[in-house]
Formats: sequence, structure tokens, C-alpha cells
Amino acid sequence: MTDRPKVAALAVVLREGHVLLVKRKNEPDAGLWGFPGGHVELGETGLDAAARELHEETGVIATSIAYLTNLDIITHDPDGGIAFHFLLAAVLCNYQSGTPRAMDDAQDADWIRVQDVESKSIALSQNVDDVLRLALAYQRGH
Repeated sequence: MTDRPKVAALAVVLREGHVLLVKRKNEPDAGLWGFPGGHVELGETGLDAAARELHEETGVIATSIAYLTNLDIITHDPDGGIAFHFLLAAVLCNYQSGTPRAMDDAQDADWIRVQDVESKSIALSQNVDDVLRLALAYQRGH
């Protein structure tokens, strides 16, 4: 781990009762389903990073709409030190085109039924269900 948190953006894409998720290939959260995303580059907004990372990880093209929330993800190693520290900006994105496929550091990518996330019938990264609820509430309000 570096001496400071890493800033990353997550792309939250909803479509016809489904949400686009990736199964993580690498730690943290290897083997768990979560939103596509990755590091924000210097000079790049979180909104732009979410759309770029979405395309790099899944091949799907979407436009960023709004920030939903920020997440502090801090995990410790067995000795009590910091293993990972991320500040994640969850960004709602509007689907444009593309069929999800696992690319970059994703093991799998697919449209997952919203109800499967809500019922936690698949192995999810921390906060996926909470962020999904925020996205659904945002859509209902707009």
C-alpha cells in the first residue's frame, strides 16, 4: 500500500431491471461481483474516469450522469496494517451501447438482475447493494 488512499471511480449502469457488474480478478475482492471501475487519472474527473473504466473493463459505452455517493474502503492486513485504502466515487451512468465482456482486470462481466443483488444471491463486494439502492432512487426521482 502507498502512504495515501487511492482515488477511484465506479460505474453504476442500470438497464431493463438489470445492473452491469464485473467479477473481480484481482485483490481486493477477487472473485466477488462489483461495479466496474478503477483509478482516476491525474487531470481526469471522477465522472470521466467512471465512463473510461467501464469501457476498459467491459467494452460497454455509457455516459456519466451524476455522482451517487463516495465510499471509504479500508482493509487491514493480518498484522493490523493497512492493506488497501480506496476512496471510491460511485457514478450513475446511462447505457449507450455494447455487450459486456470481461476485459482488463475483470474475470467476468454481465447484466445481473437487480433482485439478485438486492437478495444477495451472488457474492458481492461491500456496499454494492447500498449503491444500487441509491441508483434506483435517483432514477425514480428523475
